[in-house]
Amino acid sequence: MSLTAGIVGLPNVGKSTLFNAITKKNILAANYPFATIDPNVGVVLVPDDRLDFLNELYKPKSLVPTTFEFTDIAGLVKGASKGEGLGNKFLSHIREVDAICEVVRCFENKNIIHVEEDVNPLRDIEIIEVELILADLEIVENRFNKIGKKAALSKDKEVQKEAAILTKLKSTLEKNIPIRRIDLTDDEKLYIKPFNLLTAKPIIYVANVSEDDLLTGNNQYIDVVREYAAKDNAKVVTICAKVESDLSEMTNEEKTQFLNELGVSESGIDKLIKASYSLLGLKTFFTAGEDECRAWTFKDGTKAPACAGIIHSDFEKGFIKAEIMSYEDLKKYGNEKSVKEAGKVRLEGKEYLVQDGDICYFRFNA
Repeated sequence: MSLTAGIVGLPNVGKSTLFNAITKKNILAANYPFATIDPNVGVVLVPDDRLDFLNELYKPKSLVPTTFEFTDIAGLVKGASKGEGLGNKFLSHIREVDAICEVVRCFENKNIIHVEEDVNPLRDIEIIEVELILADLEIVENRFNKIGKKAALSKDKEVQKEAAILTKLKSTLEKNIPIRRIDLTDDEKLYIKPFNLLTAKPIIYVANVSEDDLLTGNNQYIDVVREYAAKDNAKVVTICAKVESDLSEMTNEEKTQFLNELGVSESGIDKLIKASYSLLGLKTFFTAGEDECRAWTFKDGTKAPACAGIIHSDFEKGFIKAEIMSYEDLKKYGNEKSVKEAGKVRLEGKEYLVQDGDICYFRFNA
């Protein structure tokens, strides 16, 4: 399942440094605007302690974690919707992602240029939001102009329905409200999907702080970001891109020791990966055995045959039943035999909605 989150923000807020750390790729991270011009795409492993347990239990020949994709997108500036900076190129790259991770600068450093000359996270967030709203408004208005007159004269219910939806979107955007903040029916969501509206995408705010602030937990800007994020019911992940960059160069043992010294249980990157994965409604099921233990990504609400099809299309076509046990039961009872003896293994049919942590054995006709 190929879903991706785009890392966006103003120039020099730490996007590329963070992306380098996330993917351990050596892309350009320079102290001037537009160091990143073309979007860089990286696939990262989704951290999951459950796979570690399965590895210890089965000792498989192969261990395959699930993955998630991040795209680093060039820095945006005020006026991008009118072509300033990288303008339309930047906006087109955002349209291609499924979710937005907006990096917000929450640290002072006179040696790192800020495109707006001072640190003000609220202003920075609003600059980006206004540009995305203006870009969406242009798309909505162009479409409305094509069908508005037709809707006024026509008795076609579908045309009138489309005009009503466009009117709702236009009114919302003109009030500087992103689409994600309004209630849309399932029909309305289906209708606007081809438009790929920027402000309809789910969002996470990434507060990039200094190393000192990460250690002390004192930062005057984070509360501002959290207050704004609450309007979107969005998560805020606090990271120090510089620390994450250092961590990416360490061995697992060194990383664990360093995190212990910082007094945290997991890195900011691990938190961001998990939050992005969750933001898109993604879950994990497992297949486990002596040959291979593997994590598979699926969309929440997916039925068993479709999950079988993630492994191989033939599994979905010939689906018969799914033998299911939960990870929690396996961990509780210690092995498959004990789970079965406890009556915790079940057979599920075509209507079963696969749950996060299910360990699945699919039966199918070849």
